Amino acid sequence: MSEQVIAGVRDLLPVLRERAQDTEDARRVPEESVKALQETGFFKLLQPKLHGGFEADPTSFYTAVKLIASACGSTGWVASILGVHPWHVALFDAQAQQEVWGDDQDVRISSSYAPMGKAEVVEGGYRLSGRWSFSSGCDHCTWVLLGGPVFKDGKPVDFCTYLLPIADYSIVDVWDTIGLRGTGSNDIVVEDVFVPQHRALSFIATSKCKVPGQAVNPGPLYRLPYGSVHPTTITAPIIGMAQGAYDAHVEHQRKRVRAAYAGEQSKEDPFAKVRIAEAASEIDAAWLQLTRNIEELYELAKREERLPADLRLRVRRDQVRGTERAISAIDRLFENSGGRAIQRGTPIQRFWRDAHAGRVHAANDAERAYVMYGTGAFGLPVENAMY
Repeated sequence: MSEQVIAGVRDLLPVLRERAQDTEDARRVPEESVKALQETGFFKLLQPKLHGGFEADPTSFYTAVKLIASACGSTGWVASILGVHPWHVALFDAQAQQEVWGDDQDVRISSSYAPMGKAEVVEGGYRLSGRWSFSSGCDHCTWVLLGGPVFKDGKPVDFCTYLLPIADYSIVDVWDTIGLRGTGSNDIVVEDVFVPQHRALSFIATSKCKVPGQAVNPGPLYRLPYGSVHPTTITAPIIGMAQGAYDAHVEHQRKRVRAAYAGEQSKEDPFAKVRIAEAASEIDAAWLQLTRNIEELYELAKREERLPADLRLRVRRDQVRGTERAISAIDRLFENSGGRAIQRGTPIQRFWRDAHAGRVHAANDAERAYVMYGTGAFGLPVENAMY
C-alpha cells in the first residue's frame, strides 16, 4: 500500500507546486490540497491497522513527506506534522484511540508540544490551562496534542502530552511570518479543561518506549523512540525543500543568460556546475543518513531486539546534521541564482525562506544533539530524554 500512496503523492506534485504561492498568500494550506493528500492515503501511513491505517514502515512516510515538500515547503511541513500524529495517538491508552477514531478514521490531529501550559492533578485526570503556539495545520484538525508539566500540591511531578477534542480548545489566528508562511501555525488556547487520565501520556513512558497503546498496537512501528520519529519528522520536509530548491535552481540556470558576463549562459559556467554538484551531494548525504538510521531502527524493532542508545543518539546526530546539510545546499544555490531569483513568487526564494524557518524548530538545535552524541561516545550518562 505504501507504494500506491507514494505514487499518488507523486501525481499530486504538479498541482501542489502550482498552489505554492497561493498557499503562502493564504497563510494556510488550501483545503483542496489537504483533501487531495487524504485521498492518496497519506495521512494513514502511520495510523494503526486497528483503526483503519496502513501501519507502514516509517521510511515510506518520510519519502512521501520529502516529495510533498519538494513541491511546496509549507504543504510538506504541515503534511509531515499532521501525518506523524496518528503514530503518537497510537501510543495512548486504547480508550483514547477509540475516542479519536471510533466514529471517523479520517480525523486529523495537530499539536504543540512545547510546555506553554500546565496541568493540575485532580480526581480521574487533570485540569489543563494555557496558550500554545506553533500548531501547524490546526485549522484542518479536530483534535490536538499539547505538551505540559503536571503539578500536584504545587510541585511538578511529571511531563505529559494531553489529547483534546476541538470542543475543549480555541484557535487564535496569529501566524504572520517570512518563512513557512503557508503552514497556518496558529495558537491553541485552553481554559481550565478537564483531561481524563486515559488522554494523557507521560513522557517518561514515551522515552522508555513502554506505552499503554502497545497493548492494542503491538507492531514494530509503535516500539520506535519518540526522540527518533518526531525530530526526523522535522528534518524530512527540510530535505524535501532543499530538493525542490535544487530542481528549481537547475531549471532556472538552464535558461539564464548572465548579462554582466557578456551574455554567458549559466549552464556553461564551470563555477555554477560546482555549486550544483556540491548541493546535490549534500542533499543526497542528508537523505541517505536519515533513511539508513530509521531503517536500522525499524529492522531491530521488527526483530523485537533492543534499540541501542548509540543508534538512537546517532539518529539524532544525523537528523540535525541532515537539516544543516539541506540548509547549506540551499544557501549555495541561492547565492548563485541571480537577482531575478529574489522576485516574489519565484520558487527558490520561497524554498530558501521556508527551509530557514524550519531550521529554527527546537528539534534542530544542533549543538544539544551533538553534545548528547559526544556524551554517549565517552560512555557518560545522557540526561536528555529526546533521543
